[in-house]
Amino acid sequence: MSGQLERLLKIFHTVKYLKFKQIYYRVYYRFSEPKFIKCSQPSSSEWQWSGPLLNKQSLFSITDVKFLNKAGTIKTPADWNCASKPKLWLYNLHYFDDLSSQDAAKRYTLHKDFIEKWISENPPCSGNGWEPYPISLRLVNWVKWCSVQPEATPKYLQSMLEQANVLMQQLEYHILGNHLFANAKALTFVGAYLQGENSGKLLAKGIKLLNEELDEQFLSDGAHFELSPMYHEILLWDLLELIDLAMTSKRVELLDCLPKWTGIARKALKWLSSIIHTDGEVSFFNDSSIGIAMKPHQIFAYANKLELAHTEVKGQLVTNKASGYSRVSLANYSVIFDHANVGPDYLPGHAHADTLSFELSIGDLRVFVNSGTSLYGTSQERVRQRKTAAHNTVSVCGLDSSQVWTGFRVAKRAYAKLEKSIINENSVKLVASHNGYLQQSPKVKHTRELQCSLDSVIIRDMLSKQLPACFHLHLHPDVDVIKLSEKELKITKDDEVLCLISSSEPINLKESTWHPEFGKSIANKKIEIEFTNGTLRTVIKQIKRDS
Repeated sequence: MSGQLERLLKIFHTVKYLKFKQIYYRVYYRFSEPKFIKCSQPSSSEWQWSGPLLNKQSLFSITDVKFLNKAGTIKTPADWNCASKPKLWLYNLHYFDDLSSQDAAKRYTLHKDFIEKWISENPPCSGNGWEPYPISLRLVNWVKWCSVQPEATPKYLQSMLEQANVLMQQLEYHILGNHLFANAKALTFVGAYLQGENSGKLLAKGIKLLNEELDEQFLSDGAHFELSPMYHEILLWDLLELIDLAMTSKRVELLDCLPKWTGIARKALKWLSSIIHTDGEVSFFNDSSIGIAMKPHQIFAYANKLELAHTEVKGQLVTNKASGYSRVSLANYSVIFDHANVGPDYLPGHAHADTLSFELSIGDLRVFVNSGTSLYGTSQERVRQRKTAAHNTVSVCGLDSSQVWTGFRVAKRAYAKLEKSIINENSVKLVASHNGYLQQSPKVKHTRELQCSLDSVIIRDMLSKQLPACFHLHLHPDVDVIKLSEKELKITKDDEVLCLISSSEPINLKESTWHPEFGKSIANKKIEIEFTNGTLRTVIKQIKRDS
């Protein structure tokens, strides 16, 4: 197959899942640019934001900034849209997250100067800062910041209203998902804070969108439908802030939404507790990374502050059927198993080809990890981090379980099914399969069985045909690996033996990288076990962690 034909087929199998609304607005926005509307000065409400301000400091002077672990300087108007900087880094520059950061009050003068700088150096409807997603995050931060000042600066209030009016003209219907939710949250915050002009219409539109998107985006088991633990954290925090906004502003329109919003939040909190490791941080399925969203313990603390009682997961087995993730918790270890689809068919941009992968912690130490996410964009490294080989699962004939390509695209994709879930005293058995390779050539079904007992996990990978395949297994960089024989390894931490790994086929060790945060790549070891007979048995045994 020629490269051009292969690309055309990928495009076809990507586009065919899109909603008509996405296609329509993608075309519409290409030929219709937003118009700047000069507004008369609105007034502000008297309420003050009292929610937690927990972002990391990112502004250090009027010129020195740091985002995604990369420092930069903003000395000229052109630097706001510097072509040599990654798009996501530039987006962060325009978010103004430092206004909602720890010790933000100590940087009042810097914040005021930076807001002035943004207004003067970012002309309306021009550059990254006037795109809908940066507008949305910036508006929420500006509202919070302005609400706690002794007197809100009229110029800032007017700018917020003008930005919100531009946002209204380019709501992200072409993307949907978390982007549209962020748009709705921004309209709601601005509409609840500003008084005068069309602030009431902004609030009404924001609430309407929020309620529609909440029905769409949160599944019955509480998971955010893009199935990324990191984005689940982000959207759950957004929801908690909206609940806080209703309680703080006491706007009747918002208070009427509380029963619905708090009910969804409680389910989402429970789901989050099932997807985090014993170290307190999220697992790395799909686009997930530490340091972007609030930490789980911060989310739970905020929920408690809002008096949102929620049920934490308990027991040897928790299965989230709607989202497709199961958690096994036994005396010495825990396993999180992915038998999920890639996410909504029309929005798989944050999906990885990680179907039937798992992560395992022994005690409070991560041992087997998916490789994580360190960057966005369209680079080869971005694609590599999304591919099957970067996750603890099986590739067949060098293919990926889902056809991830470029930065945020998926063509043919795997659909998974949990076939068995059996729990006995001190043991759990899970069996799941997916059809990702059935949609490609040479058409083979992958089934994975996890047999978890007190001191071992037995992994059986079964293919419906005998074909060249490889089980990829990534080790956390904090653990060491010693090869005992051709088919057996020992995993240690500070001379403590954590477990032994044995397999029915020879085990190969390779150098790799782990990506726990954006901008970070840490050297680690990777296990590869090749097999051709259609069946592979791998045992993680004598699992223990000294107290």
